[in-house]
Amino acid sequence: MFFIMGISKGERKLNFVQTFVCSACGKFGRLEVYMTYTYFTLFFIPLFRWNTEYYVVSSCCGTVYSIDKALGKRIQKGEEIHFNDNDLLKTGSPFQRSEASNCPSCGYPVSKDFEFCPKCGRKL
Repeated sequence: MFFIMGISKGERKLNFVQTFVCSACGKFGRLEVYMTYTYFTLFFIPLFRWNTEYYVVSSCCGTVYSIDKALGKRIQKGEEIHFNDNDLLKTGSPFQRSEASNCPSCGYPVSKDFEFCPKCGRKL
């Protein structure tokens, strides 16, 4: 008899959006809530999950904030929540746009510390 089972990580975007002025970059954006978890499958059917964590990502600069697990569960249930500065703990920015950009003249990818494009020579 064969058993097909496994352990995987999952991520789900929750149905929550809040507009705000970002304290990290000063731009107008929105906060989106995500849930990550680990789950066990048997015959490709997810049976249970654990290590559930909730985090918030700002759409303007990609700053990541962690939130309390109880607050995340309330959002998952569909409750109306409005984040305060005390609710969000800045953890980093793994979704932040890279430091590379493109040359406005030829489109060649260049680093932010370049003064001139290495392909066309235009001043950046």
